[in-house]
Amino acid sequence: MTNLRPTATATATATATAGVASGVRPQGEGAATRHGRARSRTGALFVTPYVLFLLVVFAAPMVYTLWISVHRFYFTAPGTDIDSPWVGLSNYRDVFTDPVVGRAFLNIAVFLVINVPLTVILALVLASALNAKIRFRAFFRAAYYLPYITASVALVAVWQFLFGTDGFVNNLLGPHAPDPSWLVNSHLAMPMIAVFVTWKQLGFFVMLYLAALQNVGKELYEAASVDGAGRVRQFFAVTVPGVRPATTLVLIYAIITGANLFSEPYLLTGGGGPDHASTSPVLLMYQKGIEQGHPDFAAALGVVLVGFVLLISLAARKISERGN
Repeated sequence: MTNLRPTATATATATATAGVASGVRPQGEGAATRHGRARSRTGALFVTPYVLFLLVVFAAPMVYTLWISVHRFYFTAPGTDIDSPWVGLSNYRDVFTDPVVGRAFLNIAVFLVINVPLTVILALVLASALNAKIRFRAFFRAAYYLPYITASVALVAVWQFLFGTDGFVNNLLGPHAPDPSWLVNSHLAMPMIAVFVTWKQLGFFVMLYLAALQNVGKELYEAASVDGAGRVRQFFAVTVPGVRPATTLVLIYAIITGANLFSEPYLLTGGGGPDHASTSPVLLMYQKGIEQGHPDFAAALGVVLVGFVLLISLAARKISERGN
């Protein structure tokens, strides 16, 4: 005689089917949905302060800068109301026809050509050396990082002592010292600033590379050693490809910080040097907007600078991705 009693599996299946047909969700599914919504609300709660920070600190000032750049704008005393008429692209036309602006961007191009390769090469080489087991490794790591956390004014004082008109280097070179001196020479001022900034920021980039080197497997070096590769070949065959993502980060960060150069030319060369030899776009924005009272011109220059930095950074990223 055939057993007509339903099995436990069949009964559970029939019950679930009936529940779905009647529009009633299984209890487990509802709990999972509620849990997912709770996690979403928690995530939104944590993200909200950062979003507000971006809106207040970055988005709102950028929108206001764009507004100023297309109006005739003046700084006024509190309570004073002056019309700010629409001028369209007039401020941008003034920016692109001002020869000092062209010189400022040329100076930044010279700075980046010197600073970025020096930063990448020196930081990677030093990080590789400090990643090895050497004596006093902790001391050297701290020594390289010290200039980065030291106040710029103190570092400028050291640089002035070394490369000032009556500085240590000029006294050492004697009649072979450049004339005019390093920091007041229209041809040497910007290269000297590039070297100064490289020295100042090198410790930070060394730390970035040190962190990246921890993710390069030791077995890769062992395999390369078995194949007969020396240290130099291991560096180019294992280390350089292994830290390529970090190199992209270093490139972009160095470009952005270089394009925002301000305090170094202002302090080292007294506000731009001879014939604007060390004037940077950000320093020119300060001079035009604050010292000369043309914030609309400075705002337009700032927008152009943002576009310049974005283009250079995207190009650097594309080149790095192509290398990958």
